[in-house]
Parts: sequence; structure tokens; C-alpha cells
Amino acid sequence: MKKRKRIAILTGGGDCPGINAVIRAVTKKAIIEYDIEVIGVKDGYEGLIENRYRKLEYNDVSNILTLGGTILGTTKKANPYHYAIGKGDRLEFRDLSRVVIKNIKKLKLSSLVCIGGDGTLGIAYQLFKDEIPIVGVPKTIDNDLKGTDITFGFDSAVSIATEGIDRVHTTAESHHRIMIVEVMGHHSGWIALYSGVAGGADIILIPEIPYDINRIAEVIKRREKKGKRFSIVVVSEGARPKGGKVVIQRIVEESTDPVRLGGIGFALGEKIEEFTEFDTRTVVMGHLQRGGSPTPFDRVLATHLGTRAVDMIIKKEFGYMVGVKGNSLVKVPLKIVAQGPKKVPLIHPLIKSARSLGTCFGD
Repeated sequence: MKKRKRIAILTGGGDCPGINAVIRAVTKKAIIEYDIEVIGVKDGYEGLIENRYRKLEYNDVSNILTLGGTILGTTKKANPYHYAIGKGDRLEFRDLSRVVIKNIKKLKLSSLVCIGGDGTLGIAYQLFKDEIPIVGVPKTIDNDLKGTDITFGFDSAVSIATEGIDRVHTTAESHHRIMIVEVMGHHSGWIALYSGVAGGADIILIPEIPYDINRIAEVIKRREKKGKRFSIVVVSEGARPKGGKVVIQRIVEESTDPVRLGGIGFALGEKIEEFTEFDTRTVVMGHLQRGGSPTPFDRVLATHLGTRAVDMIIKKEFGYMVGVKGNSLVKVPLKIVAQGPKKVPLIHPLIKSARSLGTCFGD
């Protein structure tokens, strides 16, 4: 009797709306079309280090299309090539990649599907170079993966951020305040740009364009003279003033991404009050952008990406991520994805459109 093929799925990095939709798509297509056995690795690469996984049956992935988070769990602290052992002053790092490769080979996998951002897929590329058959799926609310026009989770995050902006708009106008909405975006300002434009922000600050507080104050004062006694400012957590630095909330040394940003909204609010004497309030969207049910767009995109990942496994197209170019799905070498975040081009058409409407980018 011919032995069934077996594949495994893991989800790494931060959680994101649409992950379960990908897990569902990969599992159902693998079982229905190819009678492939599917293994779910628990908590990302940590599950491969500690041999923690579960078999995924058809019924296990039914009714998870609309579910946020990931049924497999995830972590940002499990790079097998640089794995943290111990805590505090006793923290040390070890290369446990050989353990992971050994455990993968014991599972006798046809392929490992890695769902994640540049950190997770960067590790996937290293495993691929160590002769593990890998297919990647682009996951991040930040939309900052090279080689793809869009990632699933981005549309959901923009929708949530935009709703937040809409809600502070009315209180800003009622109380004649400057309202600052801080959104995620460590290295790239995609969420701030899209939600800021969608929410009608007067000022949008992104990491790609260092801001001048004098310019921001000038815009706010000019609006006040025109009878606009409030302003909406949308700022990426990774934005910084000209000649200044980002605001770091804390350092998590055992994490694959140790720097945790946060607080730029409050720092900016203090400066705006100092330079304008206008009442200022800050709202941090934070992890609200990661949680909850994915938008219909992200459900569709995640389903499309997941099913294409299975096609790539059947064709043995390993070492690639499924990417989006225009209206088509494409193969993107993991080597490109691992090169670092995709930033917002300064000539992006949406920046040009926003500027033409009078939106200030702090420069």
C-alpha cells in the first residue's frame, strides 16, 4: 500500500487576521485533492525544537475561516539558529538548527509550509539552504514584505485603524483638540498611510519621512486660523523627528525582533502642545490592529495564497513564497523576502494624492 505524503504547517511571528484562513485552505486542499496528511506545528519554530505538533483533519479546520489569531499558536522568541536559553543575566543563545532539521526529517515531510513575515520567512530561507523543502506564505499586518504587493492581514489592520480614526474624529471636533492616533509600523508606514488617507487625517507621519515639529505646528496653526479648531494626526510607531530617534518601549532580548516600539504618539503630543498650546490627546491602536476577524478581502486573499502553496508543493517549487503582483499570484524566492522590510516609496501614488489634498507628512 502506497504511503501517504505528509506536509506540515507552522505560523511564526505576531498573530494576524487571516492566518486560520490559510491553515484551512492548505489543509482542505491537501486532503481533498491529493490525500496528503497534514501536520500542524504548535507555536512556530518552537514546536519544531520541542517536537510539539498535531495532526490536522478536515473537521479541525472547518469553521475557522472567520476566526482571528492562529489555532496552532505562535511565538516571536524561537529562532532555531539563535535560540535563547535561560532568562535575565543568565540568557545565552545557541544554534539548535540541527535539532530542528533532525525533527523535521523524522516527520518525513514532503514540505514545510511557513506562514509569516520577514523574520519567519528569513528563518525559512536558512532552513531551505539546509536542504529542507520549504514553501512560504506572506503574513503581516504591516504589508512590509519584499516581493509581494500585499500581504494578508494588512487590509484588516487598515480597516481597524480607520475605524479608530473615524471615532476620534468626532470627539476631536467636539472638544477642539488635536487627536493623535498611533498605529503599528516599525520600519514601514503602510498602515499609517492607508488608514490616514482613508480616515481623512490632516497629518500622516511615517518612518520613511522624518518629521519636523515646526512644520507640524505650522499646519495645525494654519488650520485653526481657517476655522478648523481640531486636527487629526496619524503616526506610525516607527516615525521619528529629523535628527532624532524612534521611541523604544522596551527590549526583549530573547525575541527574534528584540526592539519593541511604542509611545511616539505621547512624545509627539507633548511637543505639539509645547509648540502650539493646543489641547492634545493620544490614542494607541496597538494590538487591536492584530485581533479579531479578518475582512472579506483578507479571507479571500488568504484562501488564494493557501491553495497556491499546495500547488507549489505538488510541483516541488521549494524555496519560494507565494506573492502577489497586480492581479496574479507569483513565486518569490525566499532569498529576496529575507532581505528585510519593504518600505513605502517616497514617490508612492497615494502619497502624491494625499499631498494634493493638503495632507502634511511632516516634511
